[in-house]
Parts: sequence; structure tokens; C-alpha cells
Amino acid sequence: MTAKLNDPIGQAINDYSFTRKPFDIIVSSDMCDDDIIPIETLFRSFKDMPELEQQAMEMSKGKILDVGACAGPHTRYLMDSGFNVFSIDTSPGAVEYLKNIGAQAQLADFHQFETKDTFDTILMLMNGIGIAGTLAQLETTLLKAKSLLKPGGQLLLDSSDVSFLYEEEDGSFWTDLNSAYYGNFRFKMSYKKTEGEWFDWLYVDYDNLHEVAEKCGFKSKRIMEQDHHYLAQLINA
Repeated sequence: MTAKLNDPIGQAINDYSFTRKPFDIIVSSDMCDDDIIPIETLFRSFKDMPELEQQAMEMSKGKILDVGACAGPHTRYLMDSGFNVFSIDTSPGAVEYLKNIGAQAQLADFHQFETKDTFDTILMLMNGIGIAGTLAQLETTLLKAKSLLKPGGQLLLDSSDVSFLYEEEDGSFWTDLNSAYYGNFRFKMSYKKTEGEWFDWLYVDYDNLHEVAEKCGFKSKRIMEQDHHYLAQLINA
């Protein structure tokens, strides 16, 4: 398997799938300190998934689209459970790996993804709704999801209300929450000497998600919440 020079996720998946030697993916932000993604988490089994993801697996039904599948932990579990799963990702290395393990996978940006199929379930896990980029673009992303769902189909997604990052001990906020939305982030990923480009990524609180989802014709329900992290189900009404 090969990965493009600017495909840190694909290169990390490539390396770990052959060597099983862990090496962290570094996530840089323009708003906070660097973070890491332990490569092992991209290969986790059902028992190692957070409870919210396990719940999403149990709620999945019918023909499934896994958006931003990465190394395919959800795709693999659902395939093994007998579901018809199609996976997309923007990482060439990830898509090649998915194909090598027998998954139906395509290199595609969700917003440009075209298919004659419609789906019973769309998964956007590991904060996959972040692909909207900004709160202002969330409606466009949800409308795209709606166009790919069957009537009554569901979009399962998890995200976080990150307002707590800006909260002072006295309960005040050190950022103006009335200006740019506090969940709009920019990130860059790097792995060893492989460095990706900066990209916009959204963390959306449930109230804003619910408002935009209803506007797009979804019925929205918060399924679970842990700390500031939640799982939501959007049904194509």
C-alpha cells in the first residue's frame, strides 16, 4: 500500500497495518495546544469503542454509508455483523487499506460524493459532522446527507459542545460567543515527516445541531450524552 506525501492518516494506517508498531498522529490547532491521535484507536474493536459509538453500532440498520471511515473500525464491525456497508474517505491510503480488507470503499469528499444508491443509515462518527467545517456550512452538509437517505433513513453522528474550553472559574467566557461560533476550528495533521494541509473542522453543540436539522427536514433526537459529548439521531422525515 502507498500513501500520498500529504496523507498523514493514510501513511499512519499503512505503517500500522504492516508493523503493528504504534506511532502517534499529531493534531495541531490554531486555537489550542497540539493533541495526538494514538494510531491504535483507528483499529479498535467493538469492545474498545466508546459507549456512544457502541450505541450507534447497535442502532445501525439496512444499507449503510460510513463517512470518513478512516481505517474502518465501524465498517469492519458492521460488515462482520452482516450489513451492507459502503465507506468513503478523503485519504487515499485509508481507502486503499479498506479495499484490501474487503470493504466497499471509494475515495471521495462527502459533499461531492455521487451515487445512484440511497441509504438507510449514514454514519458520521468520531465527530464526523466536523466535515461541515463551520456552523454556517452545517445546513449544506445536512442537506447533502438528506439527499443520500431513504425516506425514514437516519443519520447517526456524535459531536461535542466545546464551550467549556472557554469558561472561566466564575462561569464567564473569555471569548465572545456572539461573534464567530466557538466550535469552528482549524486543524492540521502530521505523522512522522508527513504533513497535511490546514482544514476547517466543526464541533457543534446539540441545540444548534437540532435547530439546523429541523430546518433541513430532519427529526432530531439526542440519544446519549457523556460529559460534553453526545450521540444524535437525525431521521429523514
